[in-house]
Amino acid sequence: MYEATPSPYLVPFDGSFRVAEAPTVPPKEGVLDPHDDDHRHAGKHDAVAGLEREIKKLRKLQRVLYARDRHSILCVFQAMDAAGKDGTIRAVLSGVDPAGCQVHSFKRPTEEELDHDFLWRTSKALPERGRIGIFNRSYYEEVLVVKVHPELLAGQRIPHLPHAAEVWRGRYASIRQHEEHLARNGVVILKFWLNVSKDEQARRFLDRLEEPEKQWKFAAGDLRERARWDDYMEAYESALRETSRPWAPWYAIPADDKHFMRWQVARTLRKTLQGLSLAYPEPDPAEVAEYHTFRKQLRAELELE
Repeated sequence: MYEATPSPYLVPFDGSFRVAEAPTVPPKEGVLDPHDDDHRHAGKHDAVAGLEREIKKLRKLQRVLYARDRHSILCVFQAMDAAGKDGTIRAVLSGVDPAGCQVHSFKRPTEEELDHDFLWRTSKALPERGRIGIFNRSYYEEVLVVKVHPELLAGQRIPHLPHAAEVWRGRYASIRQHEEHLARNGVVILKFWLNVSKDEQARRFLDRLEEPEKQWKFAAGDLRERARWDDYMEAYESALRETSRPWAPWYAIPADDKHFMRWQVARTLRKTLQGLSLAYPEPDPAEVAEYHTFRKQLRAELELE
């Protein structure tokens, strides 16, 4: 199985992750990764330019991924409201051929989805080989929103519902097993937690309220969920500790600076694709032997001979 791409934002696999120690802002000017060609950060200009370079590289790598048709990439995005998931997804995929990617956003479960296990609705949306799949929210909602609001369990029709603590242990185990199964079958999993601070979320909510063209993004429920901030941070910390593994790593990306955040997501995706050592498929030797004849035939049709 493919192992995690190194990054300063890689969540450790030993359960030691602490939300309180995870940065929400970019580092000060300096070296991000001395082993990477694109390793310096000196502010907004570098982040914007860095993202553009990553998009160009991703465009080429995605073509090879599609042609090779062996791996698929699954990028999972989770975050508090206003962290910038939608904008990041748009920015990172802006140079990728639409035929080679697919984006799914998961909202409140439907009645049909509640009639199945919690992994069912996302399993149907997994990317095909050769494609990049994006989950804007995911099965992790079942150990985030539902953990903060355990009353939602009553509507999930689970027979013999165990004590809440056992529910979460069971769901973490199911997620780990699910992701390991996917990884064994060629799905390369990248999970991004866009780590926005509480103060920055407040500024972005206020921006939405004060600009008429952004008010559609705001709902009264956003403030109710914000009031549970500490509960959500506890839920994120547990989820990332329990499910960050070499074959399904979490990356806690600082999200207070959107330019830097998008750059780092694109950079991690690009480095992961490069790590697969992708190459265009070799043609059948028997067909190669006939290429001269095919070229001659086509040139004759075009009167080039």
